[in-house]
Amino acid sequence: MKSINWPSEYLPRTTDNFVSNEVISNEITLEDTWINLVDTSNWETYYDNATNIELADKSSSYLHFAETFHFDTFGFPIDAQVMELVEPVDGKTARITWHGWQNGDSETQFDVIHAFLIEKLNDGRIRLLTQESQIGRPAADLVKQNPNPMLNGHQAWIDGLVKAAKK
Repeated sequence: MKSINWPSEYLPRTTDNFVSNEVISNEITLEDTWINLVDTSNWETYYDNATNIELADKSSSYLHFAETFHFDTFGFPIDAQVMELVEPVDGKTARITWHGWQNGDSETQFDVIHAFLIEKLNDGRIRLLTQESQIGRPAADLVKQNPNPMLNGHQAWIDGLVKAAKK
């Protein structure tokens, strides 16, 4: 199975908070899942924790490599930039990773790397993996909560993405 390409300072379990969520489905296609993920105009239709989504390039709602964008999630206003984007062509595993941040002082500064992989498995199955590694006081506060809101929130994201891809 494929894995995320992590910048060294965001390696899982070396940061203030890390979550990993996965779904394997035989009822979706890689292409339908991908289109619902990279088209930000779809996000609010299947994931209620992403709002006020605004891309710097207003000519399209599709994320592309190096795209900068803004959205609100988990009560945080997040600015972000796409750092990796590999479309699902020629049998490649689809990949998208963005760096997100909230500027602020030592109490509110927040940095994340959020990545998704979508890959074909045997027998018509699709694996959807999302992982996020977070640095900053807000991340350290989130990890103390039980259950971890990021873990549940990201599971809702990929569960919603699967439902959207089925339509």
